[in-house]
Amino acid sequence: MTCSFDIEKELLNQKYSHICGIDEVGRGSLFGPVVSGAVILDPNQLNFEIDDSKRVNPEKRISLAKDIYKKAEAFSIGWCWNDSIDEMNILNATKVSMKRALLNLQIKPDYVLIDGMNPDFIHVNGEGIIKGDSKSISIAAASIIAKVFRDDLMRQFSEHFTEYGLEKNKGYPTKDHINSLIKEGLSCFHRESFKIKNG
Repeated sequence: MTCSFDIEKELLNQKYSHICGIDEVGRGSLFGPVVSGAVILDPNQLNFEIDDSKRVNPEKRISLAKDIYKKAEAFSIGWCWNDSIDEMNILNATKVSMKRALLNLQIKPDYVLIDGMNPDFIHVNGEGIIKGDSKSISIAAASIIAKVFRDDLMRQFSEHFTEYGLEKNKGYPTKDHINSLIKEGLSCFHRESFKIKNG
């Protein structure tokens, strides 16, 4: 079952006109940035194949991201790097990445839907929706462009940090990635504040 536009439709029936979905990827990764997507969909050009990025295979995600870029009223990516994550913790870094995505939008939203987080840290009306990326098509669209962006970034990093298998694990704590960290140690892009457990 794919996401719906029901939440957005109800908001459109009220006073809102530019409804933005926001979601992040990479919170649990050991490497690189946390990345957030922000998307304002065009209600007249909805693609109901859009779904939570975790439920869509990589090839389909790339195709859907291209469709979102083409048809959305506005879209943006924001991120926060590993050194900032270590400095301010992952929750605050995620909020920073979301703020940056919002600020970079071509259109200023008047209502924001965020996956699983209270929007009290931004100055826009909105609400947090638990498992929003499987309920709201706008949040799902944001999850897709964020995931495609970050996965591509990890592939690029894998060419320079070949020992960590980033093209496969995307920086997440798989068994092979942890074994590589035990053997090679942390790179300058690993999150030092994320404790790596041996065994």
